Amino acid sequence: MDLQTFHQNIIKDVKTEMMDEFDRNFERKAFFDQAWPKNSLINRKGSMMARTNNLRRGYQAKIQGEKIAFTNSMPYASIQNEGGEITVTAKMKRYFWAMYYQAAGGIVFNIKTKAAAKTKKNRALSIEAEQFKALALMPIGKKIKIPSRRVIGPHPRVIEVISGVVNNHLTELNNIILNNLRP
Repeated sequence: MDLQTFHQNIIKDVKTEMMDEFDRNFERKAFFDQAWPKNSLINRKGSMMARTNNLRRGYQAKIQGEKIAFTNSMPYASIQNEGGEITVTAKMKRYFWAMYYQAAGGIVFNIKTKAAAKTKKNRALSIEAEQFKALALMPIGKKIKIPSRRVIGPHPRVIEVISGVVNNHLTELNNIILNNLRP
């Protein structure tokens, strides 16, 4: 095995191990040991970061010479990872209204009283509908703060994984050398 092949094998293994670790952050609902902030919106469709899994599936790693570049095809990946502010637009307001009508449309009404039935499902739908209504009523131009829910980035666990991969390869190389030296 030549030095270039040895080096490329290490980079490939680091890429694979880091993609696995970053993917596990979605299962942990945390950036390794740092829990993601809770979502203030009540939603019955599951964890915000894994409702469609588009964000999770969008992550890719590419080897570029000596470096590994991690990217995501989803346009909102950066703001989810880093946090920041977004500005309410007319298009967002239309989406919020559509979600409001969708949530409110699932509410079951009592035929006699013509009022919403007092069921657990109706209460959950009402809360969700009210949240979307509040978002839809926000003025255009208002800023919404998105907290950081980091998936990829520097962390002590990253150093541990890289060290583990390098140590495994060095041990393997050491064994190859020792086996070739023995008569």
